[in-house]
Amino acid sequence: MSNNSYSESYKAAGVDITAGYKSVELMKKHIARTKNAGCLDDVGGFGGCFGLDLGGIEEPVLVSGTDGVGTKLRFAMLLDKHDTIGIDAVAMCVNDIICCGARPLFFLDYIACGKNYPEKIAAIVSGVAEGCVRSGSALIGGETAEHPGMMPENDYDIAGFSVGVVDKKKIIDNTKMAEGDVVIALASSGVHSNGFSLVRKVFDVENNTELTKPCAELGGKSVAEVLLTPTRIYVKPVLALLEKVNVKGISHITGGGFYENIPRSIPDGLTAKITKSAIKVLPIFDMIAKVGNVPERDMYNTFNMGVGMSIVVPAAEVETALAILREQGEDAYVIGEIIKGNDGVVFC
Repeated sequence: MSNNSYSESYKAAGVDITAGYKSVELMKKHIARTKNAGCLDDVGGFGGCFGLDLGGIEEPVLVSGTDGVGTKLRFAMLLDKHDTIGIDAVAMCVNDIICCGARPLFFLDYIACGKNYPEKIAAIVSGVAEGCVRSGSALIGGETAEHPGMMPENDYDIAGFSVGVVDKKKIIDNTKMAEGDVVIALASSGVHSNGFSLVRKVFDVENNTELTKPCAELGGKSVAEVLLTPTRIYVKPVLALLEKVNVKGISHITGGGFYENIPRSIPDGLTAKITKSAIKVLPIFDMIAKVGNVPERDMYNTFNMGVGMSIVVPAAEVETALAILREQGEDAYVIGEIIKGNDGVVFC
């Protein structure tokens, strides 16, 4: 990449081209961590190239996902900590595409900022790279755009795009789900990246000076610190599970909580019966409900409540599934079963 380009007029308008060059140089070491056999070129070209190895795949199906992290960004700005929010951007995409059994291949990010501070941009991208490493994805490109006059100088937003592949015959097919199948929970790391508009209202984020102070209810961590905990990435554990267990449905518990997401993996005529007392609700959710006086149904209709992903397997394979998931480092446990009905999800 040539760094000879420079425009004093453009800089006076709020866009410093040289800052963009510096950002790219600073982020290269992070991107290098994500390279795999499919990577064909270096960062800085007009498009990211990826060589697709289809060995062992009879009918390849590409699966894509795109998402951002929403207003969770306010907590990164509040703590001036920007090296984990990129993990969230990756997680929100790869956790979606793994729900149909797809293995993530590559990822691209988009960062819009009021002003390009190269060290901050590099910190954000370091988180993206970490998320890619955790999911086995290559970070093959992206874009950083300065938006002077559109955003305050210290503000930014990030979104991402992931592409994965799955053999058509191995796409998770919930039509094979049946009464008596079991619902397994994979524990979340916290609020993840959804419901933060409600979180910010509950804690009055813009005016609350207590958010960065240690809190006994949260094990000595501050509310802001706990809320900034990055979204857990479930790709590698789920891929390991798919190799040995007949998985019939997977739900990524994001915006809309249990009521919206679990029914997305349940076919008509069946319902997920969830045992509420089995759910390992994290302390942050108890605090949100208490401080904001949020009704229980609204909590389960907004947040993951400690369950980042649910997986449906046959009853005969539950112990095998739990053993594999726990071996992969997941806190996996049974939270319910599949019954007849058209409610999507019910609690007992």
